Amino acid sequence: MTRFVGVLSGKGGVAKTTTVVNLGSAMNYFGRDVIIVDGNLSTPNLGLHLGVPVVPISLHDVLKGNNHLSESVYLHPSGLKIIPAGISIADLKGANPDNIGKVLPYLDGLADVVLVDGSAGLGKECLAVMRAVDDIIIVTNSELPAVTDALKTIRIAEEMGKNIRGVVVAKSGEGEGLTLEAVKSMLDKDIIGIIPYDKYVKESLKMKEPVIYTHPKSKSAIAYKKLAADLMGVEFDEKVDSGFGSFLRKIGLRR
Repeated sequence: MTRFVGVLSGKGGVAKTTTVVNLGSAMNYFGRDVIIVDGNLSTPNLGLHLGVPVVPISLHDVLKGNNHLSESVYLHPSGLKIIPAGISIADLKGANPDNIGKVLPYLDGLADVVLVDGSAGLGKECLAVMRAVDDIIIVTNSELPAVTDALKTIRIAEEMGKNIRGVVVAKSGEGEGLTLEAVKSMLDKDIIGIIPYDKYVKESLKMKEPVIYTHPKSKSAIAYKKLAADLMGVEFDEKVDSGFGSFLRKIGLRR
């Protein structure tokens, strides 16, 4: 049975989309069949992160009733499956966010996990994603405005009866902010992942690839793999993983 997980933040710029890309890639790395969906209809970035900014059929086309959702699934070279949203302003016309909840069930049985990248803020698009998923992961950084917006997102999700899997603190160590203890206390949720600030994340964005593949030994890549392993209940040994990955690359089974 497919598990539908919304990745939300409240505030933009906290590495939510980066987390969707790399968490999905890490789950795929561990053998799970994963589809990531760009649920940010107004300002979609998922396709930009993975080098597919324009596609023949996007989520917008599906929401308008022009295509079936299965026609909008694309296979990334990494093995990850992606459903991008259209980046043109014209794509917005006639695309009803409320239809997300109607079309997502068509993915049931096509993947182990569907990660939906929600829009920032608490507008109609974000709420539509909340209603459509089973679980929610909150992404924030340690800055007070981001944590405050994350708290609002959590409260609304709880009012909807959604299961909050936990909080991912991204860009950890970038400048001054709240302590992790303070973040946990304010949000009253477990911190399930701490992603350190890492220059290699920006490098991976330039390369339009997940950082877990472009820089597999980087701190952020290791943190995302650990997060994925914890969520899936599998063991992750950084030293064993590094050596095995090098072997696979040597024999041509991994880039």
